[in-house]
Amino acid sequence: MKSTNRLLVISAMAVTCLITANIIAVKLVSIWTIVLPAAVIIFPLNYILGDIITEVYGYRWARRVIWLGFGCNLIFVFFSWISGLLPPAPLWENQDSFDTILGYTPRLLLASFAGYLVGSFANSLVLARLKVITGGKWLWLRTIASTIVGEGFDTAIFIIIAFIATPAFTPLLILYHWCAKVAIEVVATPLTYRAVAYLKRKDGVDTYDQKTNFNPFSMQ
Repeated sequence: MKSTNRLLVISAMAVTCLITANIIAVKLVSIWTIVLPAAVIIFPLNYILGDIITEVYGYRWARRVIWLGFGCNLIFVFFSWISGLLPPAPLWENQDSFDTILGYTPRLLLASFAGYLVGSFANSLVLARLKVITGGKWLWLRTIASTIVGEGFDTAIFIIIAFIATPAFTPLLILYHWCAKVAIEVVATPLTYRAVAYLKRKDGVDTYDQKTNFNPFSMQ
């Protein structure tokens, strides 16, 4: 299947959500006494868009978008790091603030990249498989189930790598993040239905991954 303008727009949105989440994740917010990174308000949207791409255009396109997001995020992080190394101008007094927001440690980068790749591929794989098993029925079940699995891997991998053996680590941190992300997916289900129906109608495509190679490193 060839790409369409709508697919390109959705792909760009998914990549933008990913990079935005990495920037705003440094801020911690308190919601009903539960401490969460600010990225919790946008990162689930990346998974929702991934669900839409997999449901309409298939796992092959979702795989390409996942790797595209990884590559774009890598470019952003690399040049943020280079920018931080450049000597600040004498009249510029915000180097500490710049480093606080955009200064990524190797441990956090490893946690972010690993969680994103494993979680995103698990999310798309589960949704694609369930679509074939259910014969395309019960979209709500597929999106929620795939998010539970994908966000579960993503959250657990990120928090364990980023915070294990630190005072901030607690298993409840994984649970709170996971529940918040899944809750956003559930609330967004009606919008997901509308977006999927619109794209299937406009682009005339409804992909079933019956003979798909699910190897995440394959570009076929």
